[in-house]
Amino acid sequence: MSDADIIVIGAGHNGLVAAAYLAVAGKRVLVLERNEWLGGGVVSRELTEPGFLHDQHSMSHIFIQGNPLLLNDDLGLKRKYGLEYVFPEVPMMSVWEDGATLPLHRDPAKSAEAIARFSQKDAETFLKMSQQAAQWLPMIQAGLYSPPMPVGAQAAMMDQSGEGQEIMRTMAVSTFDLMEELFEHDKVKAHFGRVAGENLVSPDEKATGIGAYVFLGFLEKFGFGVPVGGSGSLTNALVACIEDHGGAVRTGCEVREVFTDGARASGVVLDSGERLTCADGVIGALHPHVLPDVVPSLPTEVARKAKRTHITDAACFTVHAALDAPLQFKAKNVDGSDLSAVMYELMPASYEDMRRAFDELRYGNFSPTPLVGVGQLPQHDPSRCPEGKSIFHAWDYVPYQRKDGRDWDEAKGEFAEKMIAQMGNYIENVPEAVLSYHCDSPVDMERTSPSFLRGDLHGIATTTYQSGRHRPTPDLGGYTVPGVERLYLVGPFQHPGGGVFGAGRATAMVMAEDLGIDFDGIAVA
Repeated sequence: MSDADIIVIGAGHNGLVAAAYLAVAGKRVLVLERNEWLGGGVVSRELTEPGFLHDQHSMSHIFIQGNPLLLNDDLGLKRKYGLEYVFPEVPMMSVWEDGATLPLHRDPAKSAEAIARFSQKDAETFLKMSQQAAQWLPMIQAGLYSPPMPVGAQAAMMDQSGEGQEIMRTMAVSTFDLMEELFEHDKVKAHFGRVAGENLVSPDEKATGIGAYVFLGFLEKFGFGVPVGGSGSLTNALVACIEDHGGAVRTGCEVREVFTDGARASGVVLDSGERLTCADGVIGALHPHVLPDVVPSLPTEVARKAKRTHITDAACFTVHAALDAPLQFKAKNVDGSDLSAVMYELMPASYEDMRRAFDELRYGNFSPTPLVGVGQLPQHDPSRCPEGKSIFHAWDYVPYQRKDGRDWDEAKGEFAEKMIAQMGNYIENVPEAVLSYHCDSPVDMERTSPSFLRGDLHGIATTTYQSGRHRPTPDLGGYTVPGVERLYLVGPFQHPGGGVFGAGRATAMVMAEDLGIDFDGIAVA
């Protein structure tokens, strides 16, 4: 008898989502994780002090809110396994050193009121943009959680209507192009341009314009989900679901090889030498650069195309701090009250400074202007730290390989101190309130998860030639592997990309079809 029906390599949230659907369908699922903790990029850990719970990577769950996994609670994660979210009224806010702020509310009328302080014309334009985002959202949402259409067929379908052609144009232009068309005030342009940066690309990159509409559409319809108890609460709920349906999850299991019976994936070999077999197939969070090394039977041409996929120039650097007191921003709301948002973007003085920051990263240099983003989630979920204390999660963009030749392990503390000093320009009690901090360089990100190669939290660059059915390559964009039957792929390097989408659902759909399982019938009562 085989060790499992299905072996899943990697306990990131995508792999766990796929595993949970198939476990609920009645399959014996075995999940293997190389780390001693679970969740990949969806994990909460005491990185600094006891009682201070930090989301090491993802901190708010945005795009997964439109996934039937949560929208319909397919697997009972909320109803049965304890997953709970809060949705703050202000998901995102831009903050400038001069005291100006620009919040994005879930209510577009309130956002327009805030924008009107900079430009009445821009406020009116924003309301039209909001309406357009809401109109396009159902079409976009429908393609995020299931296998993508062939690129040519998708383009042909969209080209048949005026609306489709408008979406195609918006998909082709840069965020900068779009902002120049829509808005007149530089702070408003910079506010929406900063959205592109959260996708690890410059607002000047072509094919980023649609992101502003997707971001706004999700923000207003669903909000930013703050998981109660930390980002890892999603991971915990998925593991509980898997185990409740007869599955197993093992840690400390590094997979060295996927082997076949000559045609079909039939098991894995661990670094320890242990050999595990499966009856129905393997699901793997296998980065395209790693895939050929783990799957020796991979066809040569498939391997070549996988290895040449591009990583983004902008890697991520994060700082997690335990605080003696909540952050006290120098800026205040119009009524004098303290700021409250899920994400605070600490904006450079000028829009051009923000754009040039990404230009330098393209050349492997450090940005002359820091682009620090900050989250302080105990504002919305007090369970994450002791009463009266707080935490922050800050991020910036850096090159993976330093031109000065310094090792990131040796130099990361110095860069973290610079980030904290930059925060002090916007926040009254930083650094004084910092009790201790933990920082992760791009090298640390890579060590945390093989999906985060070179510190790219999206696995590979989000470009037009690495999107949709062509993500990561045309060969691998359908979640299957040519030449190796019953091997399926999950991860941020697959459609729809990095972030918390619950994208393992699409992989489960493909495998379910191959196994003759009615996917639409998979549900927890």
